[in-house]
Amino acid sequence: MKRIKLWAKKLKQYLFILYFAYKDGRVPLYAKLFTAGVVAYAFSPIDLIPDFIPIIGYLDDLVFVPLGIILALKMIPQAVLADCEKKANEMMKNGKPKNWVVGTIILALWALFALWFSVTVYKLVK
Repeated sequence: MKRIKLWAKKLKQYLFILYFAYKDGRVPLYAKLFTAGVVAYAFSPIDLIPDFIPIIGYLDDLVFVPLGIILALKMIPQAVLADCEKKANEMMKNGKPKNWVVGTIILALWALFALWFSVTVYKLVK
């Protein structure tokens, strides 16, 4: 169990490293795009395979995200990774910053989607 927790903590650290690498100007555009996709997917509440599906529901969390992290890390220059690792370690010690504006936007988008879905279902039932 301790080994799994260590693995999960390391994955989280790699995601923060990738987050900082995405913002670094020394990273090639193709690597930035791929890295942004991996980080966004990992932090997104929406999964490719929903978690409620037995067994394969966690496949993306256990296979796709780590595979994406590995590929993204290979695309980024080592000097950038070293700098970003320092930043990630510092952020993990101090706690990650909260972006209330982005959180509010995401909640508003979900609320609009729920409203649209409710209206659509209501029209179909009516």
